[in-house]
Amino acid sequence: MMEQESPRHHSVSWAQVLPLLFSLIVWILFWYRDTALAMVAIWARAETYAHAFVVPPISLWLIWCKRHELAALRPEPTLWLILAVLATTTFWLMGELTAVNALTQSTFVLILLLAIVSTLGFRISRRIAFPLGFLLFCVPIGDFMIPMLMEWTAWFTVLALRATGIPAYQEGMQFIIPTGKWSVVEACSGIRYVIASVTVGTLFAYLNYVSLRRRLIFIGISVIVPVVANWLRAYIIVMMGHLSDNKVAAGVDHLIYGWLFFGIVITIMFIIGARWSEVPPATKPVPMPRIISHSASPAGKASMVTVGIALAAAAGPLAFVAIEQTERAAEPNLADLTLPTGWSEAAPITSWKPAYANASVERQATYAQEDKPVGLYVGYYRNQDHQRKLVTSTNVLVASSDPAWSVISGERENVILDGMPLGVRTAELLRTDTTDQRLVVWQWYWIDGKLTASDIEAKLLTAIARLRGRGDDSAVIILYAHKESATDCLPAFAMQAIGSINQMLDATRETR
Repeated sequence: MMEQESPRHHSVSWAQVLPLLFSLIVWILFWYRDTALAMVAIWARAETYAHAFVVPPISLWLIWCKRHELAALRPEPTLWLILAVLATTTFWLMGELTAVNALTQSTFVLILLLAIVSTLGFRISRRIAFPLGFLLFCVPIGDFMIPMLMEWTAWFTVLALRATGIPAYQEGMQFIIPTGKWSVVEACSGIRYVIASVTVGTLFAYLNYVSLRRRLIFIGISVIVPVVANWLRAYIIVMMGHLSDNKVAAGVDHLIYGWLFFGIVITIMFIIGARWSEVPPATKPVPMPRIISHSASPAGKASMVTVGIALAAAAGPLAFVAIEQTERAAEPNLADLTLPTGWSEAAPITSWKPAYANASVERQATYAQEDKPVGLYVGYYRNQDHQRKLVTSTNVLVASSDPAWSVISGERENVILDGMPLGVRTAELLRTDTTDQRLVVWQWYWIDGKLTASDIEAKLLTAIARLRGRGDDSAVIILYAHKESATDCLPAFAMQAIGSINQMLDATRETR
């Protein structure tokens, strides 16, 4: 009787695969070194992501704990995952073209994970799925949640104050109580608590539970608890300031905000969670698959997979270098703006300036018609990279550290400009340091001649323009006026000046 061929005929030994895998990881780190170093720089700079330094060692330790189980298995290189690597490096290229850190860094980690899975095969990868997936916590993502968390914190604090009999008047992130004025700033969002809790909570759930249901429940709790704890922390600080006539809060804030309150809450969460810990079942020995000879050499296939993954991984960086070398241009000078009929340059109406950093060139001026002034700010960007880019979380109307101005409301509004509908961002700004000056602001982007108010669409338009060889010239257009006159003069100026503004930007782009 002939022996049936094993379906595992493409498996190879660990001694053959490990050198290939190590070489592949080094190769990927070489090509994506700038992305990797940018991640490490964020870990070192931002306390929110400092936990990422211990994520790789923890992943390696978790894999090491499974070494005996893994030793009984044989790697089975998977050739078709080369296509997945190629698709992922394409997304990395899109992120690099648009300078989106979250996209480039997450795809970089995914490329590493796909390289490992393709080299070891699915059978082994399933055994170490969590340690591999845990590496995603290296990616410093979370800043996009800050505005939402700030709004929630302000809402809860005001609600709790009113519930305890303290009158509170709220405008945006600021609120006033009888003993003083308070504001929720970026540091009060609690984002660092959430990220730290989810990271540690996910690890705790993996180590202490077996069932997927319990793991997901605990991870969900690790998201909710730090959010609520931060709300309580903010309320307690305000109450202490209120009851002590603002003499205690500053000192107590440093103590509580220095992780003491968070540490106590999380410790209690883990103690309670440990009551439902599950003992993992004993691991049964995995039988070694019988290897039957095959026309294709298993070692040869492993080498083929390694080479294929290496080439696919390098495709993105090589394409980016080629695009960069062909589109670099001289720094721009904004073309002249032709004012619409009836409008003339006037004195500035405010000292406020949008917090847009590292623009290639910018212009801010005030124009008036019949004593109705409108401010115009244009920030023009060319040769964008991760240090100079138009669309980023740090380019805002008002910086979180601004002592004078704050954004008290914001929404999107559809307007008709130059006969075409356009969704613009609108916001109301309040000056609180000296006067109660209020500004109404309209904002949108110009990307290679196209207008949008969407960050995502702006990034996509930038990527398309660069892939078409048209460069990355982009601009932000911001109009502003006093609140009492904004309803009349903002639409009037926008409708009359939009054509001239577009012509100015088009002429500037043609100087590439």
